[in-house]
Amino acid sequence: MKWKHGLLALVLVLIGANAAAQEGEWDPRSGDAWVDTWLGDMNHYGARYPEPFIDEMVRYHNAPRPLVVELLQTRHWAPGDVYYACAMASVLGRPCRYVADQYETDRGQGWGALAQRLGIKPGSPEFHALKKGFVPTYDRWARPIDIDDDLRREYPERSRNHSGKPAGGAPAAHRHGKPVKSGHEPAARGKGKAGKTDAGKPVGKTPGQGSRKGKGNGKE
Repeated sequence: MKWKHGLLALVLVLIGANAAAQEGEWDPRSGDAWVDTWLGDMNHYGARYPEPFIDEMVRYHNAPRPLVVELLQTRHWAPGDVYYACAMASVLGRPCRYVADQYETDRGQGWGALAQRLGIKPGSPEFHALKKGFVPTYDRWARPIDIDDDLRREYPERSRNHSGKPAGGAPAAHRHGKPVKSGHEPAARGKGKAGKTDAGKPVGKTPGQGSRKGKGNGKE
């Protein structure tokens, strides 16, 4: 088990280094601004949470785990590139390695050129399926994702609110794939204002009991 933890730690370091190195210069050039935006967001998510990112590729995009680790660790791919290769392969019904190898032979042209070469043209049903696939992935990560007009028909219940995030998105306790505290912790048992007077003394008596204490011998 130690070697697995060591490998995961190495992958985490390398992913973080790759994301930092590519910040500001990474450009997927998918041909769709919305896709480019969320692929960039995946770089940040994959760098911070490598385990759920790798699990997503393996469980839902039929990518062999060794391949995903190889792309991230040995080939120094950004997480967004890994996702798009595996997602594109799923749409095409091809292995993820096939698409990854195709991209690596001429990655200077960007993802949009490769997609068209493989038969996924802008506006086609295949490209729409590729975009639609982002949403369940983000839902599994419990990470909010904005919906563009092209996907609005598929997800009519996800209307935008003022923040630009979909209404009814991930609960606050699971934003960004990591549980967070709500900031409203329950008071500790036996403590708090409900069980004490202003002087800090217990007030556990029944209503009316002791209310006449100190008024004489009990007579009105």
